Amino acid sequence: MIPLSSPTSVLLAGGGSAGHVSPLLALADALRRRHPDVRVTALGTREGLEARLVPERGYDLRFVPKVPLPRRPSPDLLRLPARLKAAIDAADAAIEETGAEVVVGFGGYVSTPAYLAARRRHVPIVVHEQNTTAGLANRLGARWAHAVATTFASTSLPRAQRIGMPLRREVATLDRAALRGEALEHFGLDRRWPTVLVTGGSLGARRLNEAFRARVAELSSRGVQVLHVTGLGKEFDVPPPGSGAPYAVVPYADRMELAYAAADLVVARAGANTVCELTAVGLPAVYVPLPVGNGEQRLNAAEVVAAGGGLLVDDAAFTPEWIDAELVPLATDPDRLARMAAAARALGEPAADETLADLVDRAAADRNRT
Repeated sequence: MIPLSSPTSVLLAGGGSAGHVSPLLALADALRRRHPDVRVTALGTREGLEARLVPERGYDLRFVPKVPLPRRPSPDLLRLPARLKAAIDAADAAIEETGAEVVVGFGGYVSTPAYLAARRRHVPIVVHEQNTTAGLANRLGARWAHAVATTFASTSLPRAQRIGMPLRREVATLDRAALRGEALEHFGLDRRWPTVLVTGGSLGARRLNEAFRARVAELSSRGVQVLHVTGLGKEFDVPPPGSGAPYAVVPYADRMELAYAAADLVVARAGANTVCELTAVGLPAVYVPLPVGNGEQRLNAAEVVAAGGGLLVDDAAFTPEWIDAELVPLATDPDRLARMAAAARALGEPAADETLADLVDRAAADRNRT
């Protein structure tokens, strides 16, 4: 940590999805740890996850109207200037009322008006881009930013530095070996067997759920125990393991760090936050990118896969037969898993929250010197 002058107030703009809200909250926590008296305010929309998650974490939340950019000519395009002005005015009011010395944007609907308002007020901007391909808001904000940080080295933004993804401290500081016994007991698992963690995020992943559900008995009989986080409402019953390895099904894991501590191998989608958490804690993974959009999830996993810390499997190719032929041999090969774990950890950035907080401190110090 670099000692710098303390900002008195910081405004964090981001929301809509967990991909924006999670790093925002990680930075907020880092700022509060190092500057207990700093005023941290979040800027979000009433429709996004931030409306619930930010107040739950104890931070003040100000709202701006959601202003989606129409993708084709429509009446909404004619209303865009008035809607954008209302959002900029709301962001401007939040900067004025909180006395923000720095505005930090994480992309999405909220960040564009925050960047425009900050530029108008000559408040320094710090940008953090979570994905390999920068969104429109962060491409705009980066033009005026005091500092630009990215999660991935391949992200193209002017003057950007790769710092990784700001993560929850429970994950960033996880000692998997020290917590393993507690984690296995928590989920009803057994030290004798290698553990595969299956997770499709809070909503689950249908492809993963169906493939593994079809192989419960086979995995147990072949000595691979599974912790399967299905998503709320998507859990299923499994038979008792008998003499084989356990298969534990849970709808969600409210302490994901315990799930990581129990695991030897992970099967997951390739959201940016997931990829960064797994590299930070040094877990090898089979990444099955969500087959929608412009292939963002495939790009998220590209670096760790190229380094040998993970495998990439197309959604359509992830079948019960793939589990038999590829996953079981991998899960029961401790030497290969150890090599993959080391490669994954070499790319991890568990201190990204503190590095981003350094950039905020520098921006505040430079502003106060002018």
